[in-house]
Amino acid sequence: MSMIFHGRLALQQRVLPSYRVPFFDMLAQACGGGLSVFAGSPQADEGITNGKLQAANYAPAKNIHLFRGALYLCYQGGLVDWLEQWNPDALIVEANPRYLATSSAVQWMHAHGHQVIGWGLGAPPISGPLGSLRKTRRIRFLSQFDRLISYSRRGADEYAALGFPPERIFTAYNAVTPRPLQHIPSRPPAFENNPVILFVGRLQMRKRVDDLLRACSELGSNPRLVIVGDGPEREHLESLAKQVYPSAEFVGAKHGADLQPYFTAADLFVLPGTGGLAVQEAMSYGLPIIVAKGDGTQDDLVRGSNGWQIPHDDYDALVRTMRMALSDAGRLRAMGAESYRIVSEEINLEKMVEVFVRAANPGMSG
Repeated sequence: MSMIFHGRLALQQRVLPSYRVPFFDMLAQACGGGLSVFAGSPQADEGITNGKLQAANYAPAKNIHLFRGALYLCYQGGLVDWLEQWNPDALIVEANPRYLATSSAVQWMHAHGHQVIGWGLGAPPISGPLGSLRKTRRIRFLSQFDRLISYSRRGADEYAALGFPPERIFTAYNAVTPRPLQHIPSRPPAFENNPVILFVGRLQMRKRVDDLLRACSELGSNPRLVIVGDGPEREHLESLAKQVYPSAEFVGAKHGADLQPYFTAADLFVLPGTGGLAVQEAMSYGLPIIVAKGDGTQDDLVRGSNGWQIPHDDYDALVRTMRMALSDAGRLRAMGAESYRIVSEEINLEKMVEVFVRAANPGMSG
């Protein structure tokens, strides 16, 4: 790794999801004084699996969850005590005003002459009768940070639009997998059999797998649909498949090396609903992508050169896009090669760590 943060780094999270562990451990290896991650437990119904750190130090938070939905707030007990024990040279916190202990952490760090960096999705426009007041509060909240790290270009632009100095904004493209080590799989220029469509993810309503089943039934190419994953909707989806697309294959949850043969055999990766941690892994196997629009991170990953973004609730757009994608195998192969290039050169854990180290090092600009 070319750049190192020579001090002690502290990083606050509401929870420690398992998919973030590789990033935090890789970031810890780039910190000369070490990395400590402060995080608490999720709510029982969130479906989040806590991960276990190897290279980074884990400091448990005492999460107190208040209210639900749009009114949700979280207080993390022990935050300042952790800072006093770890005594970091820099602190990275989630830039979320719903976390009530953040301001006390910022005050402690600044009182000791250390910088605080906010890390967030961005700040989309606020509307409604209290929009002006909420915008003012958001600007005040962000102004306490010395620097900001955004998950996406869209998020960085939103922070800048609120008046945060652009030179103090860093864009760390949201990554969950390292730079691919394997070569791009060799696929024939034309479909030798029926094209293979792959879905990988948790089987929940918001993933819109029901729409994917129905869409496949409308395609004249009769694709082989492979659904990898498990979840509360599996029984319902298998029942629906018997009615609308009986050839759909439900193979259950797969992880790590067990996923490789499914990515290798596929021609097109489709995620018609929200979420999508598997997108980058699919791209590392040279797959073109159809994904629902979301928080802006998809804009950086899925472009016109390697796939399509569709509204998450537009069934007709899903059918139309899948039909267009499967109409030209040669174009799909070229788009898959571009997917592989993007995750090899632009968006991966190594690049994400580099940006975090730059943001933490004094004198660096975004």
